[in-house]
Amino acid sequence: MVIRNTMKTPNLGKKVRVGDLLVSEGLVTQNQIEAALSNQDKRKKKRIGNLLIEKGLITEDQLLLALSAKFQMRLVDLKDITPSQTALNALSSDLVGQLKVIPLEADGKHIVVATSDPTDHTIADTLQFNTNCNIELVSATSNQISAAIEKYYSHAEDSMDLLIDGMVEDEIEVEEEVDDSSIKETDSQVIKFVNGILLDAYHKGASDIHLEPKSGKGPIRVRYRIEGECHIEHQIPATFKRAILSRVKIMSNLDIAERRKPQSGKILLRVDKKKIEYRVEITPTVGDQEDAVLRILSSSRPLSLKEMKFSEPNLERFKNIIAKPYGMILCVGPTGSGKTTSLHSALSHINKPNRKIWTAEDPVEITQDGLRQVQVNPKIKYSFQEALRSFLRADPDVIMIGEMRDAETAKTAIEASLTGHLVFSTLHTNSAPESVVRLVEMGMNPFNFADAMLGILAQRLVRMLCNYCKKPLLADKDAHEKLVQIYGREYFVNDGLEKYSDEFYLMNRVGCPKCAQSGYRGRLALHELLDGTEAIKVAIKQNTPLERLRDIAIEDGMRTLKMDGIQKILNGLIDLDQVNKVVL
Repeated sequence: MVIRNTMKTPNLGKKVRVGDLLVSEGLVTQNQIEAALSNQDKRKKKRIGNLLIEKGLITEDQLLLALSAKFQMRLVDLKDITPSQTALNALSSDLVGQLKVIPLEADGKHIVVATSDPTDHTIADTLQFNTNCNIELVSATSNQISAAIEKYYSHAEDSMDLLIDGMVEDEIEVEEEVDDSSIKETDSQVIKFVNGILLDAYHKGASDIHLEPKSGKGPIRVRYRIEGECHIEHQIPATFKRAILSRVKIMSNLDIAERRKPQSGKILLRVDKKKIEYRVEITPTVGDQEDAVLRILSSSRPLSLKEMKFSEPNLERFKNIIAKPYGMILCVGPTGSGKTTSLHSALSHINKPNRKIWTAEDPVEITQDGLRQVQVNPKIKYSFQEALRSFLRADPDVIMIGEMRDAETAKTAIEASLTGHLVFSTLHTNSAPESVVRLVEMGMNPFNFADAMLGILAQRLVRMLCNYCKKPLLADKDAHEKLVQIYGREYFVNDGLEKYSDEFYLMNRVGCPKCAQSGYRGRLALHELLDGTEAIKVAIKQNTPLERLRDIAIEDGMRTLKMDGIQKILNGLIDLDQVNKVVL
């Protein structure tokens, strides 16, 4: 509950001394101030306000009320306030102990913090430096702040209980081969907490969990990557660092004694008969610490092509390509750009009882009825190349290879596509035309590759504007002209995109509880589809340079990632910031 300032404070500047302020409020006399100041000469470390409190001339509440009025600060009563868990996670116990403050509210960009010393101008600067957030200081008594620090920060176990209580509770079964009898009874809280983190991240739609211990006595920070962005979710007391990392290693069947080398493993959970897999990577860091990153892989259904939010021209061209009986189709882009999702959507579209479809993946993230899916395992030398050779002896119609990691796999895939098979695969390249050049440079025969290639789909994931709060804003001619220039004036006109008028609107992000005030909610892909037209095939056989190949593809109907982004901006789905963030 906020206590409003009821004192009729005159319009005093910040340079007014505290003693003068108290005199003007009628709380003390000038003689009492002078007596306190004479005493202050002997004990210079004492402030005038504290000296007056010690003499019983004023109370701490009266002093704080006067200072709050002077510095235009809200005065709060912590007895009526429960700090949010997000706020408590935002500041470490070391920081609140050092500054004698308590965080009350936080939304990721803004933190409300209570202090008992409004005169200390360094507090806000220190907090802003450590959190990279805007700080709003409010006033509270020192006794209340000390009690709050004791309650929320002093006991590590209480902090852990608070975190655990805020997590989703589900019945889970951990599939592990290690005997847990070595775990002490005192570690039961750690076991419960790690299980809670795994489920909490899964329920919040995170793709990755980052456990990041700070050096020394600093806490361990837990971040979730949600919709491509990392967010701080928890800060765990330093006393739990080793125990939490050891627990993750035990669940991953890793060596808990090895702290010098990276380790890779996996955790399998069963929740409500659903299987969730976590790929675990442990990496030693400075200060004798270890980071852990857990990639969440839960078997899910494939999206339909309509749900992929292709532009209409790209959707029709892609459907025509995957309807061909044989040839090669590639999906390219960086890690985490949705390549596997796109390939499974394509496979779902052609998945019929009269077709035999084999897939080799690492890992298998999406499962489909009708597909024969294989998990490759490099540890036993069962690679994509070995899986592909096996598939060719197993009467396939369609083959999907999770990734072309080497020239041999690429050559075998091209040969398979030329012998009556439809082959899908992925490649880590930045654009569709660049993929052509990369494969030729890897030693692929340009004539064989040109004959085999049906199409190359490049893509990037961007965050969508939140449908609950986005608002149309009238855009000026400069904003429209900027989109035209990025797209290319000739193609902007030829594609019939929206002309400028006095009623030209663009959707803008706002922020609401549904999107955690970010203005974004959900993701979609930008696409760049290079069709294997006759002109493209001739260009490949002639080893045409990349820039010219790109121009030929655009003339044949390809629209670049940035051009596709402009179309989706005009359709009100995304904004230019997101396009510029993922495409050069």
